Amino acid sequence: MSTSTLNRLAPTQVELVIPISADEISAAEDRAFRRLAKNVKLPGFRAGKVPRKVFEQTYGAAAIANEAMDDVVPEVYSKALREHALEPVDRPKMELLPTEEGQPTRLKAIVEVRPDFKLAPYKGVEVEVEPVVIGDEEVQRSLDALAKERATLVPVERAAQIGDVVTMDFEGKIDGVPFDGGTAKGQMTELDEDRFIPGFVSGIVGMHAGETRDVEATFPEEYGEATLAGKKAVFTIALHDVKCYELPAIDDEFAKSISQNETLDALRADVRARLEAIAGGRRRRAISDAVMSQLIDAHEIPLPETLVTREVDHMVNDTMGQVAKAGVSFDDYLKESGKSEEQLRAEYREDAQTRVKGTLIIEAIAKAENIVATPADVSQELESLARQYGQPVERIRQALGNNVLAMMSGIERNKTLDFLVDNAKVTESKK
Repeated sequence: MSTSTLNRLAPTQVELVIPISADEISAAEDRAFRRLAKNVKLPGFRAGKVPRKVFEQTYGAAAIANEAMDDVVPEVYSKALREHALEPVDRPKMELLPTEEGQPTRLKAIVEVRPDFKLAPYKGVEVEVEPVVIGDEEVQRSLDALAKERATLVPVERAAQIGDVVTMDFEGKIDGVPFDGGTAKGQMTELDEDRFIPGFVSGIVGMHAGETRDVEATFPEEYGEATLAGKKAVFTIALHDVKCYELPAIDDEFAKSISQNETLDALRADVRARLEAIAGGRRRRAISDAVMSQLIDAHEIPLPETLVTREVDHMVNDTMGQVAKAGVSFDDYLKESGKSEEQLRAEYREDAQTRVKGTLIIEAIAKAENIVATPADVSQELESLARQYGQPVERIRQALGNNVLAMMSGIERNKTLDFLVDNAKVTESKK
């Protein structure tokens, strides 16, 4: 039999009116008095042995009543949440309603809750992904990269080429004026077009040691430094030396020197297996993303504003962390992007809504399929973190503190995504 009433104010907001019986208040007052009396010392009584009437005469009955309400309110509120199967997403706004003759004390609580929604079919979602094919060329590129890591640099008496490593001085100017970050002395640089603005490396190619040359290069329109984006610069380059990589022979001896493989063929097989594992991980992520995209489109869910705001906060904090790592203050980042924080938050809102919607769907599927983080899952995750940080498991557990709950939520999320991938109908594209 229901003891509280529910009034739905909005799809994600409810009002609860919760009666508090005289028995509940009396029991709470008894507990409150025992707690308060423990440390009270009055003449003629031992500590903790003060009679209730004497306590009330000294400190007032209101002290017990207030303490009792602090005790009983969370209890009856939690009971009402269970009664109506509600999951709050924020703290409630509470008030005691005016007492009416012959009626019990009543508590009114207004709280934002997780929405009720019906899950669309989530097993057998049809997705198309690219096949995992690791060609001989990719294996060879990996072997070449391994060889390059063990290469030595040797001087060459010729003009600089793509892939060489040169030592140089340079000074960049825009409209004849030097700019910040455009000057260096004794800079050792590998000539790779992808690492520099267009025109810089190609202008160095063909130079000999001891030569000085002016090279024109253009900053991309989307360049990170707004004051340089799209600008043409002239770099005066003085080349000091040119070196090239001398690679070790890729043979059986090379395989032995860098791995536990005895032959080059065994190393090739090992490299291929690792590349296939990486590609397989990318494939599963692609399937997961495709499934979630379809499920998000298939559901209409009213979103609690509190969850959306928290997600926007999280995204803004992530951005702050990223720009701080780049050595830029958040205020400078906003100035360079030409946005206020309010505009940035507005831009993030749609993505935040999608993330919250996806999280609600995953949580509902986990509940429907009884997917939980088991003690074995938690132990495995803690051991993985311990290996990653080189710390004992117990120290990792202590460092996490209350964040263990967040870690468990992450485990449940990953297990649910694995469940969706394993139950998807996957076809490979013919690209």
